[in-house]
Amino acid sequence: MATLLPGNIVYGGPITNRETNNYKSLGHFIMEKYKEFDDQIVMIDGVSGKEYTAKYMHDSAVRVAYVLKSLGITANDVVGLSSENCFEFAITLFGAFAINATVAPFNITYSERELHHGINLSKPKVIFGSKITTKRIANVAKNNAFVKKIVSFDSEKSTSDILSFNELMESISIPSNNTFEYEPVNKNEDVTLIVCSSGTTGLPKGVQITQANVLSTLDSQLTPTAIPIGEVKMLTVIPWFHSFGCLTLIFCACAGTCLVYLPKFEDHLFLSAIEKYQVMMAFIVPPLAVFLAKNPIVDKYDLSSLLVLLCGAAPLSKETEDQIKERIGVPIIRQGYGLSETTLSVLVQNDNACKPGSVGALKIGVYAKIIDPDTGKTLGPNQRGELCFKGDCIMKGYIGDVKSTQSSIIDGWLHTGDIGYYDEDFEFFIVDRIKELIKYKGFQVPPAEIEAILLTNPKVKDAAVIGKPDEEAGELPMAFIVSQPNAQLSEQEIIDFVAQRASPAKRLRGGVTFIDEIPKNPSGKILRRLLRDSLKNKLKSKI
Repeated sequence: MATLLPGNIVYGGPITNRETNNYKSLGHFIMEKYKEFDDQIVMIDGVSGKEYTAKYMHDSAVRVAYVLKSLGITANDVVGLSSENCFEFAITLFGAFAINATVAPFNITYSERELHHGINLSKPKVIFGSKITTKRIANVAKNNAFVKKIVSFDSEKSTSDILSFNELMESISIPSNNTFEYEPVNKNEDVTLIVCSSGTTGLPKGVQITQANVLSTLDSQLTPTAIPIGEVKMLTVIPWFHSFGCLTLIFCACAGTCLVYLPKFEDHLFLSAIEKYQVMMAFIVPPLAVFLAKNPIVDKYDLSSLLVLLCGAAPLSKETEDQIKERIGVPIIRQGYGLSETTLSVLVQNDNACKPGSVGALKIGVYAKIIDPDTGKTLGPNQRGELCFKGDCIMKGYIGDVKSTQSSIIDGWLHTGDIGYYDEDFEFFIVDRIKELIKYKGFQVPPAEIEAILLTNPKVKDAAVIGKPDEEAGELPMAFIVSQPNAQLSEQEIIDFVAQRASPAKRLRGGVTFIDEIPKNPSGKILRRLLRDSLKNKLKSKI
């Protein structure tokens, strides 16, 4: 139960179970958990139906650890990983953790430009990819000498440029006693994950998540609940390259949950997986919730096994939640709030904290405060301000970006850029955000990056991008364009121009509006609020 400390600081309470303290590292903890679960089925490929036991996961991850060592990877070296959800992704992640390497997951939809930026943040020595990403990785790696090896999950045979994952796994020799020595780490300093998180000023930043960040998060998550988490089948379609997906993959491995995974969302596949495997819990994002609430094909499947939906990455409306409960009878829908910078959720709904519109209560081990964005003064209950968090889950910082780190973490407090408040029961509500990120289907889209692309078009004089509200996606990127004098420029030409240069989440699905001038303040900052207001007025006039 949260308490209010002096100075209007909210505290979620202490983490009483510090099980992870007994282990040398994150990798050691995960692998010992797999040993403990032994012949228990812990993963199911939702497409092929193939089942994996904890013992098989353990032995496969150990084999990957030896493969990585043979490729010259040692503790704190970076291993890149760009693949859709698959068995190979999971064992590569855990194999890297076993030798205390750092893993940098990359979005599979990144363009070559975005991938080049991402790998230059983390500088991986080896990058693992799948059929849909390996060629792109190889093209980008040509111009980045620090990438020594590329490994494909799908190649049958190794070539001079790309190694075959299966060949490496088959050729590696494992000590006959099958014991693996885990080396201790500096948990507070050693980085275990570098995840890409979009900033408001352009291309992604590399969020450094330490061993201690993940381990403390696991300690706070692995407390007993009403539903025995290790005895249920849980479905996920959340991409594991996304911080939400990656951390839930790690959590399920440590909890002994049987995780049914899908490589991507396909409506019939998603619904049939729930029905076939009698899934009790599922990780979802708001667009998936809207699908469950409104799509007519949902009625064709038996979803009665579903007891809990865990929704994150963006706000879920009360209306959508009620529609799902009424339609398919899911008794429990829980929202959470977190950032890549907080490792996983810091606010989560529970039986005692689930008022309409709230994102729940503070998790154990975390401190929170609401500050006045202008004065920095700490505010009390029901006063709106910027949300700030402190605790063992807060990132180490942005890799290679001291300035951004120092502006985000001040005296140990992470400043989120989100506006909210807490009430007298310590339930938190998010009402707005200082940051200008567009939330498209749970992905953070920085307007400044799309604007930078648009301004490379010689026919574009000026540009501004905002998020257009959309019930299914949350927000759709929309551009306001000022054309060069006498330039012939169409909406489709602008949409195509961005689509050729950016990943799918950044495409201008909200459309293009041509205007005479972009509103800006005296210092040149785009006044997006005025653009959003003009869009609202336009939509109202249509209604």
